[in-house]
Amino acid sequence: MTTALLSTADELHARVRHGRRAVVMTMGALHEGHATLIRSARRIAGADGEVVVTVFVNPLQFGAGEDLDRYPRTLDADLSLAAQAGADAVFAPSVDEVYPGGEPQVRISAGPMGERLEGASRPGHFDGVLTVVAKLLHLTRPDVALFGQKDAQQLALIRRMVRDLNFGMEIVGVPTVREEDGLALSSRNRYLSPRERHTALALSRALFAGGDRHAAQEALRARALEVPSTHARAEALSAIGESRAAADAHAVATVAPGAPAAVRAAARQVLDEAARLDPPLRLDYLALVDPSDFTEIGDDFTGEAVLAVAARVGSTRLIDNLPLTFGSLGAAS
Repeated sequence: MTTALLSTADELHARVRHGRRAVVMTMGALHEGHATLIRSARRIAGADGEVVVTVFVNPLQFGAGEDLDRYPRTLDADLSLAAQAGADAVFAPSVDEVYPGGEPQVRISAGPMGERLEGASRPGHFDGVLTVVAKLLHLTRPDVALFGQKDAQQLALIRRMVRDLNFGMEIVGVPTVREEDGLALSSRNRYLSPRERHTALALSRALFAGGDRHAAQEALRARALEVPSTHARAEALSAIGESRAAADAHAVATVAPGAPAAVRAAARQVLDEAARLDPPLRLDYLALVDPSDFTEIGDDFTGEAVLAVAARVGSTRLIDNLPLTFGSLGAAS
């Protein structure tokens, strides 16, 4: 299969469509995480459908002092990777093609959710993201668009925009792809020196520590629910040597509402240790949030949540997250 390289919307619109069109939006510098998205798009589109990968470095989502100028541009390599992963076309428009009248006067506002976490650290970032995503959705006209869960807040905002503004297509999130050492794949990883990379591993280790604490507490909580705290039951357990296990389970059940605090504490301990490394990790935020609005969850929270972290190592800013489920809905995702 030959993967077409297109630079204008007219070229894309002239293509004969059969079946579903699945779109993967990227800023280029493609890696295995993007390849996973493209392969997922191929499965969704099917043999009769079409997979389009967009490559566009969007100037609107880079703030003052951020890395727009040094963001890697590797179109030839991107085209090759996209082809190998199963893309039918790569749509790589110029800035003038996407913004023909210069920077748009009318933009998408991300609203209150876009002002939290990443939005607080990068003011205006999500307005720029949603504006370009809206434009690319209109230009590519997909039936389904796929985005990585590594950018969890971005994914949540895109889903909200599509729902609130009746875009009429499906948005699919694809799980984060990690390197063997646990570091989430990112185009910015190439900026890290070997020593910086060692420090950067604290992001995923902190998330996994929080996830381990969560899984342990959820398991004990489930056991506690299976063990009624009656005197007769306690005597029966004692007779078979399980009194300590029952006591532990009931103790956990008693403090179960504090489980989110324990998850935060476990993750924070890893990050605090990384702050003393050379080079140090400089934490931006650690948050345990409700994915519907990215507000911090309380200790009595049940349902799906996201443990999110952002930090700088040297001059490189990295983000990562881990989905978790608290209470009656089950354990870690």
